[in-house]
Amino acid sequence: MSTDQADAIVVGAGLAGLAAAAELAEAGKRVILLDQEPEQSLGGQAFWSFGGLFFVDSPEQRRMGVKDSRELALQDWMGTAGFDRPEDAWPRKWAEAYVDFAAGEKYTWLRQQGLKLFPIVGWAERGGYLADGHGNSVPRFHITWGTGPGVVAPFERRVRAAAERGLVDLRFRHRVDELVVTGGTVTGVRGTVLAPSDTTRGQASNRDAVGGFACDAQAIVVTAGGIGGDHDLVRRNWPERLGRAPEHMLSGVPAHVDGRMLGITETAGGQVINRDRMWHYTEGIRNWDPIWARHGIRILPGPSSLWLDATGRRLPAPYFPGFDTLGTLEHIMRTGHEYTWFVLSQKIIEKEFGLSGSEQNPDLTGKDLRLVLQRVLPGAPGPVEAFKRNGSDFVVADRLPELIRKMKGIAGDDVLDADTVTREVVARDREMANTFTKDLQVMAVHGARRYRGDRLARVATPHQILDPKAGPLIAVRLHILTRKTLGGLHTDLDARVLRTDGTPLPGVYAAGEVAGFGGGGVHGYRSLEGTFLGGCLFSGRTAGRAAAAALG
Repeated sequence: MSTDQADAIVVGAGLAGLAAAAELAEAGKRVILLDQEPEQSLGGQAFWSFGGLFFVDSPEQRRMGVKDSRELALQDWMGTAGFDRPEDAWPRKWAEAYVDFAAGEKYTWLRQQGLKLFPIVGWAERGGYLADGHGNSVPRFHITWGTGPGVVAPFERRVRAAAERGLVDLRFRHRVDELVVTGGTVTGVRGTVLAPSDTTRGQASNRDAVGGFACDAQAIVVTAGGIGGDHDLVRRNWPERLGRAPEHMLSGVPAHVDGRMLGITETAGGQVINRDRMWHYTEGIRNWDPIWARHGIRILPGPSSLWLDATGRRLPAPYFPGFDTLGTLEHIMRTGHEYTWFVLSQKIIEKEFGLSGSEQNPDLTGKDLRLVLQRVLPGAPGPVEAFKRNGSDFVVADRLPELIRKMKGIAGDDVLDADTVTREVVARDREMANTFTKDLQVMAVHGARRYRGDRLARVATPHQILDPKAGPLIAVRLHILTRKTLGGLHTDLDARVLRTDGTPLPGVYAAGEVAGFGGGGVHGYRSLEGTFLGGCLFSGRTAGRAAAAALG
């Protein structure tokens, strides 16, 4: 078997890999870009995303009346991350660097590459604690015009242009099985050539071996993603602080998100830190038209739905829709049941239900302004109505007793208590009689509507759920949905992979989810949302530039 030569090898053709390869090629370096999936999956998970990006003090924020600053964003990031380990030294530095990037050149850099943003800024992860605690103090979730494909496009374009110039060699169906170490330095990769696959993007491809390959280079950049597609691996890394690991989960990512390169890089001498930090969603619904196995979609909720546990008890403050993902997950897993319920009205679903994913937002993904404008008209967006009609987790009824009966029907475990549900709904509705209240969730709804973006397109006018004029009633069964790996390969600010003694492993860089989006865990314990795609771009760019500079 012959060994091919290049200046650099990038392992993984997702967003971070594309960003790294583009930077290397534009520095004049010859790059081999390897990926185990077929060409139709170029861009990886980012293609399927909603395209949310975290910016600080952007023109869009200012036009919406939002006052943001680098200092406020850093306060929010540190209060959310909760760094508390010795190995968090580099992740903390990555966090400071990323906030500087998001408050600085990130906006201009992406705009120069043709990326455009939807004008209404969303407010994700609202927190619900004190000023220095978890959550975004202000809206920072900027939706890309074109969603995930719109984020991928500029970097795919740069890499394909470099391929036409002979600087990038795109090799799909090439699975890396080993990092080759020579005299303590990683000098290349070895792996398996997989049989061609005509599966559509996102579907599982075959793992049939048809040959082997070997490549050598002075720099190896690992950008192969996290572990969210391997539920057994998720469970093995599940932290005790979040309660027992779920027996049943939906997949928010395709099967190829398998975490293989974490172990392979570790075997070569790299250090993996913060394995127990992960980001899974609590508002998952089974996709009625799935693309991959156990395919789940996340509801992007506004703040008004009543959130009940499996028995019908309301989740405590501040575990309201869209406030604290990981805190809510911990609470749910300590109830003894793995699922929960949203109870809401038609009026709420029309204004407040979004669905994560490029395929669930054809108006934004397709850049269709006419369809986008329909979001402010009566009625829920088409994909939401499709789930309401076809989704196995949705039930609809005109009266609460009928709704509860249908909820019990799809739960199938007889733990839902009708009297408890009724008491919770009625108690909440009594708080809607005035514009003031002691109910913290109702306070939050009133507060959210003071933000122009929420009032216009995100938060329903406060009303009683049982008001017939707001009906029909809707209940949605919610599942745990796997998504992001927050820990990963330990890296310094040049994206060099570190060994257990803290020194760089010569020849190896890492970026994207496999590196915890920078440093081995730039988010700490929790994310502010809109930070995953940007983390791939920032760390991928950093790795590409650092490797190119080291190559001279």
